[in-house]
Amino acid sequence: MKAPAFAFTSRGANRVRLAAVLGVLGPGLVSGFADNDAGGITTYSLAGARFGYDLLWVLLASQIVLFFTQEAGARLGLATGQGLTGLTRERFGVRWAAFLAVTMLVANLGSTVAEFAGTGAALGLFGVPLPLATLLAGVVVILLLTRGSYARVQYLFVAVGIGVSIAYFASAVLARPDWGQAAFSLVVPHGSFSAAYWLAVVGTVGTTITPWGQAFIQSYAADKKLGPEDLVGERLDVGLGAFLTNFIAFFIVVACAATLWATGQTSIADAAQAARALEPLAGPATMVLFAVGLLAASFLGLGVVPLTSAYATCEAFGWETGVDWRLGEAPAFYGLLVFFVAFGALFVLVLGQEQLIQVMFLAQVLNALLLPFVLVFVMLLAGDRRLMGPLVSGPRLRTVGWAGTGLLVALSLVLVWSSFVA
Repeated sequence: MKAPAFAFTSRGANRVRLAAVLGVLGPGLVSGFADNDAGGITTYSLAGARFGYDLLWVLLASQIVLFFTQEAGARLGLATGQGLTGLTRERFGVRWAAFLAVTMLVANLGSTVAEFAGTGAALGLFGVPLPLATLLAGVVVILLLTRGSYARVQYLFVAVGIGVSIAYFASAVLARPDWGQAAFSLVVPHGSFSAAYWLAVVGTVGTTITPWGQAFIQSYAADKKLGPEDLVGERLDVGLGAFLTNFIAFFIVVACAATLWATGQTSIADAAQAARALEPLAGPATMVLFAVGLLAASFLGLGVVPLTSAYATCEAFGWETGVDWRLGEAPAFYGLLVFFVAFGALFVLVLGQEQLIQVMFLAQVLNALLLPFVLVFVMLLAGDRRLMGPLVSGPRLRTVGWAGTGLLVALSLVLVWSSFVA
């Protein structure tokens, strides 16, 4: 009788540990899914159309750096229960926190506009006018974030992310790509290595590892009230998020390489145009899946980016923050959230569809400018033993983190220089 009792207890303990790990999942997954927003899908579509399979190796390399930088941000949230700008205020003072928050807000507003542009472009493929698409997207996102609990918001974000993954996996399969060439390009860097090629490399890395994604994962882990005991589960969460980010990107590049690049249609302007071009080449189902993926990804980004902006602002000034607070308990948080969404919607309506491509590109440039600042603050804070306690980054993590940060700084500077000079 004792042996079965022991076995039952062991199985029960394992189930409890598994449930505890699964309960931690969320911040890394949501951040990973949201990294592939409207700007990301446009960048990957352009990469596949213009360079075929040649840039797939960049996705594998960026996945490694993404994991280590996101893991450092998650550790900060677990160890301190605070977001990035809040910790910056405590460690470096209000001026640096305000500088970081304002800089992030400028870039995030551009990204919010880009998400509305993606939503409008995707719905436009199905005949929905831009003003109606913008209004619907703004209202849905505001209602979701102001009236939902943490659990509801997280589950919806993850569900949308899974839907995006399925849509682009299916579109790649329907495009009938050369899987052997794709596998080779994933592990062996090759290509023309021209100035345009390296600009595409920088753009691909920059849209995969975003400054708002780095801040979001820390704030979201703190908002979920995770602690040091959740490190194992959160590492799994970050690892899955980093993998899924590049998993989706891989299939977007493959779908466009197998159709557009293979037939010489390399001059596309955005993801919506790529979706239209896919229809005569791979069938209407591929076009619909590609468009639905763009819509879902834009909607996900539209929820996450303004949420990150509200987190950053409130943390910098010590105001209540979090989606589990009621509207009357955190008026600044929800007021800023509504403002960022409404501003993005109004900007799109005033500007019109014709100029949105330039705005989406400018948003990527602003992200590239911001990324070095965010990563430097993250690495300095993650290596502070007094702040982090037992979760402080060790020598290996710091080495990899700073090396990745230095590489991203260099790539960001190349992107900015190329954007204004080349």
